[in-house]
Amino acid sequence: MDQTVNELQQFACQIRIETIRALSVMGVGHIGGSMSMADLMAVLYGKVLNVDPHFPRKEDRDWVVVSKGHCGPALYVTLALKGYFPVEELATINRPGTRLPSHCDRNRTPGVDITTGSLGQGMSSAIGVALGNRMRGLDNYTYLILGDGECQEGQVWEGALFAPQHKLDHLIAFVDYNKKQLDGFTRDICDLGDLARKFQDFGWYAQQVDGNDVEALLKAIETAKASRGRPSMIVMDTIKGKDCTFAEDVYYNHHMTFTQEQAAQAIAALEAKLDKLRKEGV
Repeated sequence: MDQTVNELQQFACQIRIETIRALSVMGVGHIGGSMSMADLMAVLYGKVLNVDPHFPRKEDRDWVVVSKGHCGPALYVTLALKGYFPVEELATINRPGTRLPSHCDRNRTPGVDITTGSLGQGMSSAIGVALGNRMRGLDNYTYLILGDGECQEGQVWEGALFAPQHKLDHLIAFVDYNKKQLDGFTRDICDLGDLARKFQDFGWYAQQVDGNDVEALLKAIETAKASRGRPSMIVMDTIKGKDCTFAEDVYYNHHMTFTQEQAAQAIAALEAKLDKLRKEGV
């Protein structure tokens, strides 16, 4: 196995472990989407991004906009593991006085670039960042992460029209296409159809890949960077609750309550997977 791929798989495992551990303090949280986007977090922060934990606001950094802001726990864990703040602080997620609130907040959390509000708003924010950085003469990238249910918002499609018009080729967006939203399957609530084709028709360079495969994500990002004159969309086929034993096969796994025993079992399973990956990587 390629060493880089193995290391990113290990990182994704660690993100899932620490996310479950952090949310287990209160026994409740947005577990499903945090698990499905863990591989992307590993790829971005483990290999792709031009960032520095010691200088979170450096001018030429790449920006990450987590528009599905309720999945902040996966971002917080990733930032902590990369050294933006102590891992021990993860136990304060969602608690009074925390720097790690339910939704991402750039004014509280080191390493968070954009505060996320109502679903859909991250599209506009990311476009503004990408356009602004280009106007300033910077060559950095803006990475936008959308939820699939979020793509039912009109604001997403206004942005989908605007970004190609302005040839924002340093904007790379992802849809965490885990096929579920808060209260059921997207196909039953408001069917999204062929998302990659839709964005392509709006003028984006679009790809669809296995979003729980770090190697596929790396290649998709490299391909997106090679496309010039238009923004890129990577639709990630993912599994909501991926690799979390108490969440992956549960219908309502957007926001869950769970016991310490369930958390311990899930962490043990992931630690066994991590140990296997470490042995394979030697």
